[in-house]
Amino acid sequence: MKRNVSACRADTQVYEETAAVALRDQESAHLPLRATAMNFRSSTLLAAAAIAAAVVLVTLAAPPAIGTPATHPVAAPEFQGIATWQNSPPLTMEALRGKVVLVDFWTYTCSNCLNQLPHVKEWHDKFKDQGLVVIGVHTPEYAFEKSTPNVQEAIRKLRITHAVAQDNDYATWRAYGNQYWPALYLIDKQGRIVYTHFGEGRYGETEGRIKALLAETPGAAS
Repeated sequence: MKRNVSACRADTQVYEETAAVALRDQESAHLPLRATAMNFRSSTLLAAAAIAAAVVLVTLAAPPAIGTPATHPVAAPEFQGIATWQNSPPLTMEALRGKVVLVDFWTYTCSNCLNQLPHVKEWHDKFKDQGLVVIGVHTPEYAFEKSTPNVQEAIRKLRITHAVAQDNDYATWRAYGNQYWPALYLIDKQGRIVYTHFGEGRYGETEGRIKALLAETPGAAS
């Protein structure tokens, strides 16, 4: 299977078992164990051997598709188990009917997420007055990323102004069947997932889909 280095697949059970060891072996506590950050220093060979099998399971599988229109659009799940909302009151898919919604699964230590973030912010700024709602679902990889003050500080430093939902228990992640950081789900005005993208890239394609959905009248076929 071809490896995709622009996204990271998550296996929460594997991460729970190996995160403590992995954190000690990283040059920085904020450097995530991801598909693009698998180079261990020689001084960490023992720890690397201990988690090698888990790393293989997590990193070898590439996303099933990249920049994919949904063949059979399905209703977007409601946000579930959100600990805290930032930059917004609590939102629901029901209340967002008639809007185009971009759901972005991310976490603030993910290098792939941070590479994609300027584009997500640009789409929010460019299209928010035309009916686009951007929601960053912050699903943490490590325990320290569950801290609301840490997330708030990251939002401040990264100058994020769109809504951010803290999905600390992976409830919304599981509802979407998501496996990757970053992951984009584009939802039409009828509340259906009509496009997905896993990993970095295809920004022009994603923006084109946003524009097309904004131009549709509610109830139009995607």
